[in-house]
Amino acid sequence: MDMRKLKIRDLTLRDGQQSLFATRLSQAEIDKLLPYYENAGFYIMEVWGGAVPDSVMRYLDESPWDRLRACSKAMKGRSLLSALSRGRNLFGYKPYPDYVLEGFYKEAIANGLNVMRIFDALNDIDNVKESIRLINELGGIADGAVCYTVDPKVDPASLPKPGFFARLLGKKPEEPEKIFTDEYFVEKAKQMEALGAKIITLKDMAGLVNPLRAASIIGKLKAALKVDVDFHTHCTPGYGLASSIMAIINGVDILDTNIWWFGGGSAAPAIELVYLFAKKLGVEIDVNMEAVGQIRDHLLEARHSLAAFDLNKDKMPRPFDPLKDTLPAEVEAQVDRAVAAAKAGDEAALLDACHAVEQYFGFPKPNELVKEAEVPGGMYSNMVAQLKALKADDLLDDAMRLIPMVRRDAGLVPLVTPTSQIVGSQAVMVAIDRRGGKPDYTTKSNEFISLVKGEYGHTPVAVAPEFREKITGSPVEKPYDVSTYKQPENPVLPEMGGVKLAQNREEELLLALLPNVAKPYLTKRRAEAYQAEEAAHKAEEAAAVEETPQEPVTGPTLSAPMGGRIIEVNVKPGQKVDKKTVLLVYEAMKMENDVTAEREATVKRVFVKPGDVVGTDALLIEFED
Repeated sequence: MDMRKLKIRDLTLRDGQQSLFATRLSQAEIDKLLPYYENAGFYIMEVWGGAVPDSVMRYLDESPWDRLRACSKAMKGRSLLSALSRGRNLFGYKPYPDYVLEGFYKEAIANGLNVMRIFDALNDIDNVKESIRLINELGGIADGAVCYTVDPKVDPASLPKPGFFARLLGKKPEEPEKIFTDEYFVEKAKQMEALGAKIITLKDMAGLVNPLRAASIIGKLKAALKVDVDFHTHCTPGYGLASSIMAIINGVDILDTNIWWFGGGSAAPAIELVYLFAKKLGVEIDVNMEAVGQIRDHLLEARHSLAAFDLNKDKMPRPFDPLKDTLPAEVEAQVDRAVAAAKAGDEAALLDACHAVEQYFGFPKPNELVKEAEVPGGMYSNMVAQLKALKADDLLDDAMRLIPMVRRDAGLVPLVTPTSQIVGSQAVMVAIDRRGGKPDYTTKSNEFISLVKGEYGHTPVAVAPEFREKITGSPVEKPYDVSTYKQPENPVLPEMGGVKLAQNREEELLLALLPNVAKPYLTKRRAEAYQAEEAAHKAEEAAAVEETPQEPVTGPTLSAPMGGRIIEVNVKPGQKVDKKTVLLVYEAMKMENDVTAEREATVKRVFVKPGDVVGTDALLIEFED
């Protein structure tokens, strides 16, 4: 009897880019890997979407389209290429009209994309249905991703107490109805399949699906669907490997993995460990593992060359080749223990054994804070940075306790980018309101107002009209209106010979989808082209330009509360500002932030301009003494 085969979607060149060092992996380095990838024969390679187009332009001055074309040419159809997009929001956070969706998908498919994995932060089917239709119509494969999330933890003290007689009868306070049941995810998946999705992914972007829950949902998806089921998870809270094992046992068709050195233990599970466990389960990994070993060797070399950007260069995992290396007897015993526990449904023993295996190889320990709080790691980091910027670090615990309330008030939104950041930021604001003796939601972010208004889509639970009125001024839901969309300006650059900033459809789409990154990237491209035409003159001009020495800083200063990119500068030297004047706007953690004056002052010098990337505590503005 032939062994069951498990298809693999390799995420190394996309999800692996969540690490700092990987964002510096140039096209030249990737080109060295592609022949081995062709031999590896992954079912799908996810090479686009997420952080890739942004980081390719931001850090490497390279074209995302060139990367897609290079991967497609090298694969020769051996592996399908996939990208990740946010449904109607594509790579951004605002809804686009149908013609933008169609233009983008047409261009992406023409340049070699095969599979578009589509998700919506609210699991709002209306936000993905047009994308599914267009991708199928244009010759691509629509992959419908259902975002996994959990119901907020309930504080028993917050529940209404039963009446006197109810208490006499031993009745306990009733907890809120569970929304995110297995049936909820299955129903969303069935709706996507009915719309034409050819793959359904259970997408657990925070790594919060525990092994038994993964087994339950995957089993029910397999029973309810005719299309392939894919499982995507992360290892940050410590569930990833164990939940992947349970997904395999329960019939998952495709499993998302990273290759050893770029998984880092916090992204999707390493394929090498998945191979180890699958072999024990009698399941064949449908990949050439010898070629995977060659990729692994080259990735290690690439990672060493990027050591300057590697925050974990001193905590690298232990090398391992599952085709050649023999495990110590005690580790082999833990592998066998994990398999036995998985088959028996013993979650505690399964997790304990998997953690022992991961510890042996030097992968990070489970992040208990993320696990207990049941929030994405990026959401937590963003809240910490926000509180630090506000000099309110001591309010972190209060803000974390407020997350369930904010989620429920806003329609029980899943904690998925960008709604996780919106909820986290608003919880911080409520905590600060309470400290100041103000009513909850006295301070509201524009993004939270838009969310409650309905501009991000339909929430899993309807927002109470009285709460919507409190936040937005109207009890009526107001969905997004794509008819008001305006194509981003494509300016003429007179200083560069009168050329337009974006010179083809590819560049126009970059400008539409990632304007804050694409504008400086394209400007640089146009400048380089112009300089090539005026080579001699521009070379002399560039050589003659020297940085003007700066006088010492003597007055009060404003520094960056966290790293980010400058979007707007609203003041100039000599300008008088009042308290709360918006001095500049910068993007950090995928959110726009206003930086305001703390007192009346006169601006002496401004050290940044739009497009500049700054680090934490970087000098922004100097004021007069």
